[in-house]
Amino acid sequence: MSESDLEIIEREICYQGFYRLERLRLRHRLFAGGMSAPIVREVIEKGDVAAVLLYDPQRDELVMIEQFRIGARDDPRGPWLLEIVAGLIEPGETPEQVARREAFEEAGCTVGEVIPISTFYTSPAKTSQRTHLFLGRVDSSAAGGIHGLADEGEDIRVVRLAAEEAIGLAEQGQTDSTWPLVALLWFARQHQTVRQRWLTVNQGETVTATEGVATP
Repeated sequence: MSESDLEIIEREICYQGFYRLERLRLRHRLFAGGMSAPIVREVIEKGDVAAVLLYDPQRDELVMIEQFRIGARDDPRGPWLLEIVAGLIEPGETPEQVARREAFEEAGCTVGEVIPISTFYTSPAKTSQRTHLFLGRVDSSAAGGIHGLADEGEDIRVVRLAAEEAIGLAEQGQTDSTWPLVALLWFARQHQTVRQRWLTVNQGETVTATEGVATP
């Protein structure tokens, strides 16, 4: 794709708050050749996100969180969703730094080694936001309680689950938020490989955390 494949004719900021809503009038290259007629698209912008699934290989537990989500307000099961730690990437931060910071703020966990899982568009039909997804090693023995930043209106409950139980929730359709679903389905395939690697490292052998671990 080159600059000539997309032409932004007009850009308008319709709303600026926690998110920014833009309306774009544009033309783009067609598969059959030539350019499309002008079309209008609206996009919601906020910035990229880092998300991390927290795993304790010693106890074979995952640390997840539960919190209120306005988008699920009409869900028959209620708007409190089982999710993973995540946060917006601020200027000057790397995705891994955000994953570590948010793990402490939202779950009270200090992350050791991390494994990159994937980077993907969150919902490209309506936003340019990309999610940087990780697996992070933690000690889950003291994980629990209520966390979050009061000035951001966060009310986050920490949930500890046996690894196989959490995988089962994803496979049975009980996890209906994108980030935990992607993370858990990846983890289901890599569970034993990751556990063995991290347990081996814990025993003092010099094995890299990502050796033998597949990423999409």
